[in-house]
Amino acid sequence: MSAGAVLTPDLCVIGAGSGGLSVAAGAAQMGADVVLFEAARMGGDCLNVGCVPSKALLAAAKAAHGRRDGAAFGLSPVAAPPVDLARVMAHVRDVVATIAPHDSQERFEGLGARVLRARARFVDALTVEGGGMRVRARRFVLATGSRPSVPPVPGLDRVPYLTNETVWDLQQLPAHLLVLGAGAIGCELGQAFRRLGAAVTLVEPFAMLGRDDGELVAVLRGRLASDGVVLHESVKVTQVEGAAGDLRVTIETAAGTRTLAGSHLLVATGRRPAIDDLGLDAAGIAADARGIKVDGGLRTSNRRVFAIGDCIDGPRFTHAAGHQAGIVLRRALFRLPARWDRAAMPHVTFTDPELAQVGLTEAEAKQAIPGHRVLRWPMAQNDRAVAERQTDGLVKVVIDRRGRVRGAGMVGADAGELLAPWALAIAQGLKIGAMAGTVLPYPTRAEAGKRAAGSAFTATLFGPRMRRLVRLLRVLP
Repeated sequence: MSAGAVLTPDLCVIGAGSGGLSVAAGAAQMGADVVLFEAARMGGDCLNVGCVPSKALLAAAKAAHGRRDGAAFGLSPVAAPPVDLARVMAHVRDVVATIAPHDSQERFEGLGARVLRARARFVDALTVEGGGMRVRARRFVLATGSRPSVPPVPGLDRVPYLTNETVWDLQQLPAHLLVLGAGAIGCELGQAFRRLGAAVTLVEPFAMLGRDDGELVAVLRGRLASDGVVLHESVKVTQVEGAAGDLRVTIETAAGTRTLAGSHLLVATGRRPAIDDLGLDAAGIAADARGIKVDGGLRTSNRRVFAIGDCIDGPRFTHAAGHQAGIVLRRALFRLPARWDRAAMPHVTFTDPELAQVGLTEAEAKQAIPGHRVLRWPMAQNDRAVAERQTDGLVKVVIDRRGRVRGAGMVGADAGELLAPWALAIAQGLKIGAMAGTVLPYPTRAEAGKRAAGSAFTATLFGPRMRRLVRLLRVLP
């Protein structure tokens, strides 16, 4: 096809990250004609600089930490050799390369999609241009993701710094890593580098993991401290200065001004939508600094265009983008009604211990649900956790007056895995009795959740009324 030719597919997807790939794969396999644009790497942030490499790095850090942590099991600690970060990063790249074929151009062309490795932008409300092609699709899907958000700190633009996109280029372990931001990215990478042998200091202007349940966060805060991570919360960063290998961050605290010195600086202060130079105005698509504006069905102000994932205002998680992709497929291909419900959107911070949350926190429930109850169960009373010396943490469940599960959070080993049934309970509107009555294998950590659920009935089952009933029934033959 010659340059300037016009393609007229059923669906044009802009962005080959997790959300865009899910839409393109689903539509192509259902027989739709699909054009997929991607100017950078297939797989987007999640595969290349986000979820996958960070979990690979965390696994390496956990292995290094485990060599030093055998005393609780009666084992003599093994002095770990100095970490060769170049080899660790080779492990990270190998993990990414192993998964990459699933997101590759070849796979998607094999599914029937036409993949254009070019930047696309709207030239009018119905037309996208890129790679020498014009595309007039029946429907468009914007899935352009996000980029690191860099705060306007004086001096930051004059010093070398890392982000979650560039930290993977490191080949030598930092002597002292200063991290701006104690959200999920800052906590995960901070703990990983500390366990690999770097000194680490986290600097957070608000509270660490401020959107999560404070009681759960407190457990993780204690573990980071025991690992040797230094945390400064509720401070203002007023200046960054220095040069490579000799950086200084000045902060204002309640006790006064102080300067933190380090060898490297990682900026982990959140993400911003990647929506520049898309021609949104030409297409009549409304957007602001938080992202592209969409309705409950993920349709933009241009009725032919949908938007999903990190480029819209909402939770920026891979699984959120995947869920949104399914909604768009139902709406764009089949004209079926479908809406995005954030209530059952889980998230996990993959530190050690992990912190997982779905639905309402206790603080949110106090504002939204009159008569709510909070159920707890400590991991210290879970037999599997005791056997494996992983007793830090607890399970918290929020229920309403009718006993419906409205929120669940947990901190502990494998908390992300333990969250799955609670996400199902919220999504399906289950009551706490369904969770308490489920038979689980022993010994598993999942029993902690069941015990939390069972505690909803403790007062009824073991209270005075039940005792009177049992005494009354004694007289019956």
